[in-house]
Amino acid sequence: MGTYSHIELTRSHKGRQSENICWSLPINRPIFSWTDNSITHRSPMNPTVKKRSDLQVSRQQLNIHTGSTANFLTREDNSRDLLGTFHKDRSVWIRARRRFLQCLSYQFPCALQLKKWGILNDVKCRLCEKYYKEKRIREPPDSVESVGHIQCYCPVLQLPRIAIHHGIWRELMFSIRKSSTELNDASELRWHFPSALSPEAHAEWGLYRILEYKGLHEILPPGAGQNRAKLRKNIEEYHIAYGIDFDETDIDTFIARRPDGLAFDKEKKLCVFLEYTRAMDTNEDWAEKKEQGKIDRYSSHLGFINHLSNREKSGWKASQTNFTTGVRGTLHTNQFLTRLESLGVKNKNTQEAIHNRTVQNTLSMSDMILKFFLIALNSKTQWTLQTLPTEIANKYMERFNLHLQQARM
Repeated sequence: MGTYSHIELTRSHKGRQSENICWSLPINRPIFSWTDNSITHRSPMNPTVKKRSDLQVSRQQLNIHTGSTANFLTREDNSRDLLGTFHKDRSVWIRARRRFLQCLSYQFPCALQLKKWGILNDVKCRLCEKYYKEKRIREPPDSVESVGHIQCYCPVLQLPRIAIHHGIWRELMFSIRKSSTELNDASELRWHFPSALSPEAHAEWGLYRILEYKGLHEILPPGAGQNRAKLRKNIEEYHIAYGIDFDETDIDTFIARRPDGLAFDKEKKLCVFLEYTRAMDTNEDWAEKKEQGKIDRYSSHLGFINHLSNREKSGWKASQTNFTTGVRGTLHTNQFLTRLESLGVKNKNTQEAIHNRTVQNTLSMSDMILKFFLIALNSKTQWTLQTLPTEIANKYMERFNLHLQQARM
């Protein structure tokens, strides 16, 4: 959004002008002026002038309010300008824009809000209760039905949530691969992204394939268990050397864990784990906490790969880059653009385009979860897990390359 000076109104009689007043002729309508990106505009009252006046009043009001909504909207470097872009997008269904405003202003009719308004007597998640009742589980967890619970934790919405996570991440990762144009010393593309197959598909590499790519481990044909046993022994030795507690089950989990994506720089021998997270952005430190969790999740893997690389003197180094978006469209702008640049996306316009598209997709997908919630609340929960209304399937599933797996009941 541009920066605007205050709108000035000037008037005089019979077309005469004074220092403060200006009238249009021949209809004698007052003329308003404003500045947008150092360009002065003048116009009589019309819908555009009204919108700009409302915008300036809203901005001034934000500075005197200290509520949760005002606090959220005034956070710096959080892509707040893109929220307005989403709300003005006429291709977005009007009900989706209304739900978007409800979430921003903490007015979405979840149980937590309905109890505050005196409509419900309990804040427990109605969907969880319904689901566990259908499953005949005697003691369901006492989950508070809030927007954060609906978006990120409700077990009934797990499959749609995974599909949405993959849908946003596929497009982001493929955009990075397509736009990463930095060249190495041999005038070849510096970065290789083996996980980004297309906007519709991606591959998650496990530890075996990562080590094989770096020449630190060879994957033998099925039945050749000796090679895999050697890797397990290396993992065990690493945990013992660094005093990390483990057992056989931990090693199985260690090997099975896969990052969301990977980036390799063969010339400088760099391996980067790429992780994507869509989380609730209520608290100001939400992103830091989520990213720390991701760092903790893969710290042992990075440590093991670097340990093995040093032992074999291969020269490879492993690190991690996180991409974290908020359910309500929060994205730390400078951090996001810096991380894109570190992966070879050097063009500033391209960075902005990826940034804008990521926020818009996140907001659209967050609304989709709310739709799933309302469907499940008013129908059988398995219907939400197995089928989609035609309107949602046509408008969102194809548009954002989502693939919802069948639920196992």
